Amino acid sequence: MSFAKIIGSGSYLPENCVTNDQLAARLAEKGIETSDEWIMTRTGISQRHLASDNEKTSDLAVIAARRAIEDAGIDAADIDLIIVATSTPDFIFPSTACIVQSRLGIKGGAAFDVQAVCSGFVYALATADSFIKANNAKCALVIGAETFSRILDWNDRGTCVLFGDGAGAMLLQASEEPGILATQLNADGSLNTILNTPGRIENGLVTGDPFLRMDGQAVFKQAVTVLEKSAHQVCEKAGVSLDAIDWMVPHQANIRIINYLGRKLGLPAEKIVATVAEHANTSAASVPLAFDAARKDGRIKSGDCVLMQGVGGGFTWGSALVRM
Repeated sequence: MSFAKIIGSGSYLPENCVTNDQLAARLAEKGIETSDEWIMTRTGISQRHLASDNEKTSDLAVIAARRAIEDAGIDAADIDLIIVATSTPDFIFPSTACIVQSRLGIKGGAAFDVQAVCSGFVYALATADSFIKANNAKCALVIGAETFSRILDWNDRGTCVLFGDGAGAMLLQASEEPGILATQLNADGSLNTILNTPGRIENGLVTGDPFLRMDGQAVFKQAVTVLEKSAHQVCEKAGVSLDAIDWMVPHQANIRIINYLGRKLGLPAEKIVATVAEHANTSAASVPLAFDAARKDGRIKSGDCVLMQGVGGGFTWGSALVRM
């Protein structure tokens, strides 16, 4: 049986970087009070990158994909599967993955989107792993890309300070050596109201509430509970102990969640990749963005055991355990 091995990664952040002080000044013009201290204390976020008016999710995805292809040293024509995890696609359809495929000059392989919000990249990674293990693909491009700034209510201090835009990509290739050791996915649809964007299209018009809404306390409670359990489950599935994990790359939602989860799993801070301060919460892009940052700066190396986790609206969550 073939294994899915990560052979390259890439990422992209929009040029427009907005610090907490800059955001606080913008919100003050609307009569909304916040500050760098208020945001940092509650979230650990110091800045976020926001897409320009003419930047689409596919634009971010394509740049991250090209960087991953260059990093892997392969020809784009070798890619026979593209999966884009996003909750902010360019269009209702076609999929953002099909747009990315076209812009990369690729034809013939499968291309589709996965929508599991902030768990999307882990869901997409698990899907690509299954394709490769079943010999239905040889080389998969997996992307997490979001322009969440488009669905934020900039009058809601509790949510608009939390999110940013960006994209991260990984290339997986069939290998005889173990790569993705195990994946574990879950959802609980009964919790669909604690994090959602309830607007919808009817007769060509957006009806209902088009903005992201979140019950922060409920999300925090669920996130730390389900991610701790998922980590144990994926390690058991792979036959790997938590002590053997070299790096944890969690969803970058809130530094409090990241730190609490690390303590619950007995993982020291020096084994946890945290980019939430620089990127904010980029939803499905957060895991591949953090992974690429840690790989490019030399922290994640060949042979390392890496735990990746996502949790988001739906309510969805999942883990992937990877040998580099």
